[in-house]
Amino acid sequence: MNASIEDVARRAGVSAGTVSRALRGLPNVSESTRARVMSAAAELNYTVSPSASRLASGRMSTIGVITPFVSRWFFAHVIHGIEEVLQAAHFDLVLYIDEDGTTFQSLPMRRKVDGVLLLTLPPDSPDVSGVRTLGVPVGSLHVDIEGFSSVLIDDVGGSSMATDHLVALGHHRIAMVTLDQHPSVPFRTGRDRSEGFRRSMEAAGLEVNPHLVVNGESTVEGGMRAGAELLSRAPRPTAIFVQSDEMAMGVLHIIRRAGLRCPEDISVVGFDDHELSSVFDLTTVAQPARAEGALLAHHVLDQVQRNAPPQTTTFTTHLVIRGTTAPPQG
Repeated sequence: MNASIEDVARRAGVSAGTVSRALRGLPNVSESTRARVMSAAAELNYTVSPSASRLASGRMSTIGVITPFVSRWFFAHVIHGIEEVLQAAHFDLVLYIDEDGTTFQSLPMRRKVDGVLLLTLPPDSPDVSGVRTLGVPVGSLHVDIEGFSSVLIDDVGGSSMATDHLVALGHHRIAMVTLDQHPSVPFRTGRDRSEGFRRSMEAAGLEVNPHLVVNGESTVEGGMRAGAELLSRAPRPTAIFVQSDEMAMGVLHIIRRAGLRCPEDISVVGFDDHELSSVFDLTTVAQPARAEGALLAHHVLDQVQRNAPPQTTTFTTHLVIRGTTAPPQG
């Protein structure tokens, strides 16, 4: 017959409640008592029933993640970081893919979750107002929303860093490939990266030519189309700031297919530090996507498990200089 929690309690000389708290890693249990409980559980081959543990704690041990995309590199890495943290804490992850900002409203009976993570959704998204009604801790990635934990990066500063690098090399005719702007949900990342570009150009006394700002649709294929469009401009740009590495890879492909050289004819800077950016020898602004997801999960788990207040953390970015940038020829 399988051992019960009462059997473990008798073996360890503590109450069943203490056994439950010790095995779930909760506070208010001394290390010596926790060790005694763990030893007794091992001797009796006792394992915690997930359903019983959830009932005892009043939690579902489930975190909902609402994301606009899953196939794009950044979101895939963020979700990987979240999953690692939740798995280690014995929490389940329920993933909702939200492309129009209304997924939460249509969830059947709004499945019960202990917390929600919003990935890059703007404050005026219907999902944001929807999750507030749940009364559970909420974490927001890349958007600072009142009452929520958040993990941010300095998109404006990162894109300024990339643009300043091109300006310092001597480039004046600099183009930009932007992240896609969803028709119904205005994601903020692209706007912030565009703002950083414009600030640096203006500070250098350079014109932001609207004909040299092209939407790259946030994909490699979109980057290829944007690159082809920019190469058709006369005179063509001597440098291109691309708001994601995946789009930058598409731009590089088009440059080489056109018989041009990078960086001799055109310099390119990306944003992300995708794992393939070193293969493409791409100069880029690095952000720790996986670590951002992991920290956001930690912030919300701290609220769920320890009643911690909401926390906000801002990650810094840094420029990784590789072989796709050089002074303009002539």
